[in-house]
Amino acid sequence: MAIIVDLDLQLAKHQLSVGEFAAAVGITPANIAVLKNGRAKAVRFTTLDAICRTLDCQPGDVLRWVPDDGTDDGSDDG
Repeated sequence: MAIIVDLDLQLAKHQLSVGEFAAAVGITPANIAVLKNGRAKAVRFTTLDAICRTLDCQPGDVLRWVPDDGTDDGSDDG
């Protein structure tokens, strides 16, 4: 499974630079880059709350799941 972070679209939509966004959320621009590049291993709920509050969005607007190889669609067919 892979979790994709779609921050670029939201930042463009809100005309925010990475620096402005990082300051508003309360994390470093380097940590924003880690999120954007898919290298983050975890996201604290407090950080996700700040992201959604800053972008006026839902978690699903910035995070989405895609299967790694296309064989696991998440269903439990037995």
